[in-house]
Amino acid sequence: MKEIDTLIKKALKLKESGLTDHEIADDLNVSKETAVWLLNKGKDKKPEGDVKIGWTSIGVYPSRMGFISDALCDVLLEEMEKNDMQIETVVGIALNGIPYATFVAEKLGLELAVFRPHYDKPGLFSSNFATVKDKNVVIVDDMVGTGETFRKAIGSTKEEKGKPQLCLAILNKRAQDDISKVPLRALIRARVI
Repeated sequence: MKEIDTLIKKALKLKESGLTDHEIADDLNVSKETAVWLLNKGKDKKPEGDVKIGWTSIGVYPSRMGFISDALCDVLLEEMEKNDMQIETVVGIALNGIPYATFVAEKLGLELAVFRPHYDKPGLFSSNFATVKDKNVVIVDDMVGTGETFRKAIGSTKEEKGKPQLCLAILNKRAQDDISKVPLRALIRARVI
């Protein structure tokens, strides 16, 4: 229970700072339902099937994120070779996907685009980075929960006339191997049993 109490305190502090339930869920790496449960101080019935992920050991040091990105590059290169796929642009999903996408783009000599999801709207691409128009893209995030963020990035990529070829993550918390008919590859798959 100590870890739950710590999460409740973190969630309440984030709420006091003005973050939305969705932003709190992103920050804590839990589902929105779990974030709401934490904000209600665990009084309601606990949502089933969620896994709390802690990235601190990786995220504190860029060198460790670089090592993880090397593995993501290896998976991407494997998919490109296996499926005769060409990738021109790496899309990093804000916030946690950006550092990994940056490392992957840099290591493979590809362009970098940044997608900023929004919870009430589809989201948008930052104008300070590459465009996805008429390009084959791989979309990168740290983890996949419901897949909603990837779905928004895929939809927005298609809206911009880009071609999503692959979704790539460190951790997949779901059973499916695709999102909106775009293949999904992750380094780790988590299951609640």
